[in-house]
Amino acid sequence: MRNAALTLGLIGGVLAMIVGFFGYGYTEFVARNGAIGDFGTQVDHPAMIKLASFLAPILAIGGAAMARSQNVPAGILLLAAAIGIYVAFGFNVFTMFPIAMCGLGGVLALAARQPDSH
Repeated sequence: MRNAALTLGLIGGVLAMIVGFFGYGYTEFVARNGAIGDFGTQVDHPAMIKLASFLAPILAIGGAAMARSQNVPAGILLLAAAIGIYVAFGFNVFTMFPIAMCGLGGVLALAARQPDSH
């Protein structure tokens, strides 16, 4: 289960990084260039989007890196990443896989009580 948490956390973290690049880039673009009609309006809380764009992938990849040796902190980090993505970006077509993979990886890391057999 720890290896599954590691793999899911890495994949979820990379996908969260892609979502984060676009989220951070969008808020910066609108802040610098202004709104573009109804299409390019600024989000309600750009600082939260920027913070989640930065922290969620780091939490996910860090949790994945810890999954084999320290399963409880790894599970907490992975679940925090999933919650951060959900709170900042909501659940949509772009975030459903990072949320699901980080969340499942967190649950598997917390459920792993013994080291994986080799």
